[in-house]
Amino acid sequence: MDVFGLLTMIGGLAMFLYGMKTMGDGLEKLSGGRLEKILEKLTSKRILAVLLGAVVTGAIQSSSAATVMVVGFVNSGIMKLSQAAGIIMGANIGTTVTSWLLSLTGIESSNLFLKMLKPSSFAPILALIGIILLMGSKSTKKKDIGVILLGFTVLMYGMETMSGAVKPLAENEAFTGILVKFTNPVLGVLTGLLLTAAIQSSSASVGILQALCVTGSVSYGLAVPVIMGQNIGTCVTALLSSVGSSKNARRASMIHLYFNLIGTAVFLIGFYVLNWMVDGFSFLNEAANAGGIAVIHSLFNVGAVLLLYPFADHLVHLAEITVRDHDKQEPEEEADIFSRLDTRFLDRPDFALEISKEVTEKMALETQSALRLAIKNRTSFSDVTVTEVIQRENTIDRYEDRIGSYIMQVKGKSISDHGKKTLAILEHCIGNFERISDHAVNLTETAEAVEQKNLHFSEAALAEIALYEQAIDAIMEMTVQAFIHMDLDLARNIEPLEQVIDDLNSRIKRHHLKRLREGSCAIELGVYIEDLLTNMERIADHCSNIGIGLLRIHEDKLDTHKYLDDMKDSPDDTYLTKYMEYKKTYALPKQLQLTGGV
Repeated sequence: MDVFGLLTMIGGLAMFLYGMKTMGDGLEKLSGGRLEKILEKLTSKRILAVLLGAVVTGAIQSSSAATVMVVGFVNSGIMKLSQAAGIIMGANIGTTVTSWLLSLTGIESSNLFLKMLKPSSFAPILALIGIILLMGSKSTKKKDIGVILLGFTVLMYGMETMSGAVKPLAENEAFTGILVKFTNPVLGVLTGLLLTAAIQSSSASVGILQALCVTGSVSYGLAVPVIMGQNIGTCVTALLSSVGSSKNARRASMIHLYFNLIGTAVFLIGFYVLNWMVDGFSFLNEAANAGGIAVIHSLFNVGAVLLLYPFADHLVHLAEITVRDHDKQEPEEEADIFSRLDTRFLDRPDFALEISKEVTEKMALETQSALRLAIKNRTSFSDVTVTEVIQRENTIDRYEDRIGSYIMQVKGKSISDHGKKTLAILEHCIGNFERISDHAVNLTETAEAVEQKNLHFSEAALAEIALYEQAIDAIMEMTVQAFIHMDLDLARNIEPLEQVIDDLNSRIKRHHLKRLREGSCAIELGVYIEDLLTNMERIADHCSNIGIGLLRIHEDKLDTHKYLDDMKDSPDDTYLTKYMEYKKTYALPKQLQLTGGV
């Protein structure tokens, strides 16, 4: 091979690796984080975890990426080690999909149907469709499909270019002499291990081996140990990813390593013992082809899963022995909610946003809890409750800071349309939830001041405030549930209730002024009832902001103020129906209206 042949091979390798990454990224973006969510939610049964691990890895074209995700899941407390073991096993099966796709390059036939299965025949068609979708479509989903098709095309052309560049090496005695030495099992395993560790992808290193098959100098005697080594080499990515993580995360990466080490040892020992017993497998000296490589790769990975599946708990125990607790009495680590915002997930931005949404749901529930405690504290005052509300508000401040910092890291990455909406909703909502918690603290401070001064509201004022608090609790419940479930119908009901709360606020203030003039209520209480009403009205305003934000972001429109004005100036039938319903539910009793002097 001359220098130009070497350059061609390097170019083919670059295209091959770039195509594989582009296709994997496109598949990930198209999934919008849903594949990872499936892994997170549906891994309670080990056999299901194996199947899901295989499907997800086959889809994203990388067992390394899948395993790194699993390390992140375990580190953040989303997944247990026993669940991780199943996914890791499945990932080893899923990674064989790429080798089967690449084996199509070795098809040689005059049959028209078989010719069309050769990538050089159908890849140009896929490339044409891909470029049309990428450049001619406005839909992000269609653009993602275009990227996937183009990535696949580049991958296949890179494989063809690589294969063509190395073909002349078949006549190079120095090259073939080197390859013969790698038929030594130990050298073969080390070669496969180092190659895969260097390029961080067993699928890519298997593809390189398949490309070398066109020289006719790669025998099955060489291919078998190299493939074994490639499976061990893929563990390096997860091991590096687990550095600095929790003990369980490090254990997850060790399960991956032990699975491949034990599988390789058993397979190689068994294979070469049989080879010795039958006085040599005749096919070991035959030239391997791309399809044969795919078969060996699949047989090893499926065989390893079948062999070690019954011993998955033992793999977990072995990992726990390797990564020991410093103190035997030390309780099992419990990851806090913020550990879910794992930086490993940032390479999967849509999933990172889904995780951020889950954490924000906890923030929303914490905010609602703080508000309910503040409301309860007005009638059943306790210093302990005041402290608890303040502590919750401090926690909610941490939520805002941690979530905000995390999603800022996602912003510069390639995100699907669904992910962009999720990002916009999170940015819009976390600030509003935090402000509601601030108002909850203000409510407790007002209740504390009234308690310390031993002041008492009139019965009429207490009844009105209690009704007002019911409306506030209702709008908060509606807002939290609309956010958690992304329920747009529920979100549409927030604004009519907010309008009723505004009306109720004005009427209660008028009633209080009337009572002040009549002398039925202490003047000093005027300041405190104003504080209570104002803070609760602001809470309703923030609920309205969240509800309208959910609606407008899903409609790809950000003109929330104009939307609100239009809704109030020209309300539709749905708005009017809900408004009248809430107005009836939260109407002041007649006796209160009379004593209040409306």
